[in-house]
Amino acid sequence: MKIHGYADEGRAIGDNVPVELAEIILVATPDEMRRIAKFLESCAEGIDTRGKAWEHEHLSDKDRSFESSPHFVVFNPDCGQ
Repeated sequence: MKIHGYADEGRAIGDNVPVELAEIILVATPDEMRRIAKFLESCAEGIDTRGKAWEHEHLSDKDRSFESSPHFVVFNPDCGQ
């Protein structure tokens, strides 16, 4: 597993370059963590079912309550190989 991210420097998403992170800190309520866990389980099922055809998914696309949150994206490590 690798974790990549962007600093919140006011730039547009397309103007940032992802960097590999050594640590993340998730500040979330128990309800938010449960919804994130469901999202992660759905992503795992998508990869299991579709394999390399499943590329990535955005949390805010699956759960609109995260629209104003930082982007949370899961990417399939086998995609494109």
